[in-house]
Amino acid sequence: MPEETEKDSQPSGSAPQSATKELPFEVPPLFGRYSFKEVVVSDPGLIKYINLTPVFIPHTAGRYTSKAFQRNRVNIVERFINNMMRTEHATGEKAHMIGIVRKAFEIIENKTKQNPIQVLVKAVENSSPREEITRLQYGGISVPKAVDVSSSRRVDIALRNLCKGILKASHKNKKRLEMCVAEELIAAAENNMNSFGVSKKEELERVAASAR
Repeated sequence: MPEETEKDSQPSGSAPQSATKELPFEVPPLFGRYSFKEVVVSDPGLIKYINLTPVFIPHTAGRYTSKAFQRNRVNIVERFINNMMRTEHATGEKAHMIGIVRKAFEIIENKTKQNPIQVLVKAVENSSPREEITRLQYGGISVPKAVDVSSSRRVDIALRNLCKGILKASHKNKKRLEMCVAEELIAAAENNMNSFGVSKKEELERVAASAR
């Protein structure tokens, strides 16, 4: 009897999981608490672009910055942390931002009773637009045209809008930054329009639909 292949051994109807790099050694959970093994990417178009390779501390020290299109090799948690350093007050404060995200993950775990990594992945999926617009020149006339968004750019836009929403919510606000991070990610994971990332995605897709 032929051996059962890996593809056949997978249960039918199960959610697709992000491809992770097989490591020759066991990596401790993220921050010693959160496992990547149970995290699932449900959007088929983003499976290859949301990196869930296990890490203990999400810091690669710029290892993948020398070549183009290497960002997909960076863990999704680290990419989120890097996007948080958007202003002159946070640029280069990697260790500080890791601490902020760590505290935010604890708040998410207490509020949702879920793995915070899964909440982050769901927030990215719900905030990633599938369409946007470009402008075509016909003589002296500029005409908007709807175009599909590549999977890699979908993740980039989602992370950018989530972090912009967090920084906007924390500006001149008595709430601590980690609380703003937790609230934005939870709202985006629930596909709530109160999330800045989800609202920007809906706005972009609505404009693209009118430009078809």
